[in-house]
Amino acid sequence: MQFEVIAKCHTTRARVCRMELAHGVTMLPTFMPVATQAAIKGLTPQQVESLGITLILNNTYHLNLRPGIKVLDEAGGAHKFQGWNRNLLTDSGGFQLVSLSKFTKITEDGALFASPFNGEPTMLTPEESISIQHSIGADIIMQLDDVVSSLTVGPRVGEAMHRSVRWLDRCIEQHEKSGRKDKQNLFAIVQGGLDPALRDLCLDAMIERKDQVTGYAIGGLSGGEEKDVFWKIIKQCADRLPSDRPRYSMGVGFAEDLLVCVALGVDMADCVFPTRTARFGVALTFKGPLNLKLGKHTKSMDPIDKSCPCPTCASGMSRAVLHHIVTIETAGAHALTIHNLVFQARVMGGARDAILEGRFPEYLRSFFFDYFGDTGYPEWCVNALRSVGVDLMQGVDVPLVKGSGVRWEYSDAA
Repeated sequence: MQFEVIAKCHTTRARVCRMELAHGVTMLPTFMPVATQAAIKGLTPQQVESLGITLILNNTYHLNLRPGIKVLDEAGGAHKFQGWNRNLLTDSGGFQLVSLSKFTKITEDGALFASPFNGEPTMLTPEESISIQHSIGADIIMQLDDVVSSLTVGPRVGEAMHRSVRWLDRCIEQHEKSGRKDKQNLFAIVQGGLDPALRDLCLDAMIERKDQVTGYAIGGLSGGEEKDVFWKIIKQCADRLPSDRPRYSMGVGFAEDLLVCVALGVDMADCVFPTRTARFGVALTFKGPLNLKLGKHTKSMDPIDKSCPCPTCASGMSRAVLHHIVTIETAGAHALTIHNLVFQARVMGGARDAILEGRFPEYLRSFFFDYFGDTGYPEWCVNALRSVGVDLMQGVDVPLVKGSGVRWEYSDAA
């Protein structure tokens, strides 16, 4: 990996970086769409690449189950298997310790899974996770970590954090003896739950291993914790992580979350949100989500967003036809998936441009006013951005909203 910080915001901790990997350059900050099973649902790799996307995510646990390592080895890795020519990141399988917890038993050796397909036991050790990711051939590979729900409290959180450090050492050893360090880049994952003291201990240990990892992820969040806690943990980690390594916040996908994380110093994020919500009939826009299942769109000949360059909007595909086919015909899900991925790219591309041009605080104020101005700013966003010198409330008359503040259209009256 060649990693270079190109520009920094004069107020916040946001930055623009150039990350060159074996399959090309990815400019940061960026959002990574999730192709769990080696496919972004409904789109071909060529369609995804044509949208300007240069980095996507595959899942180690799922690809190990299907198609399996033998098939991936015969194909020459996941790039060739799925026909993807750009950069690829693989999750280690750690998240499945939470999402498939009823199938999982954690020991110091690793995680013992019962396959959700046939019930057969599978032991995923740190060494095995790295070996699988070697077969996948991802440009960025993640350590196997011991993940607990972000709402977990008590001794299990500390146990998982300390085990994640020990497992990192095993991942490093496996990776270093593989001879693949020049092509595949290992990231460490900071754990510690919602406990700042545990996070600091984990940061200490991970930073000690800086020369043996290429980047860092902030894990164990986006699991239902209060947003005012979420951003403080992100800030704590981003403030301390080395400035010459990329910083990746795992499982972040809402536009407001992305921009807060960027302002706090995060470079990369991923989430299934934009593609999954498309399949539910919701289009993401700079005025807030648009629920195309609602009857108010029945006769609208407008595109989702007249200013959007995505193929769905640029072709003039109307809200009326999307309302007609969404959640019924697969073409509707495809059209909204394309749009939502371009929306995410526009949010992050706009952030990059604003940082480069020295106007990132203004970009934040403009985005939040357009997105939340008619409903109220999420208080946690205001608090988070104030911590890095941006006051969203300055010069505007917008109410504050407690809680997550997530916007959603539930009825035609919305």
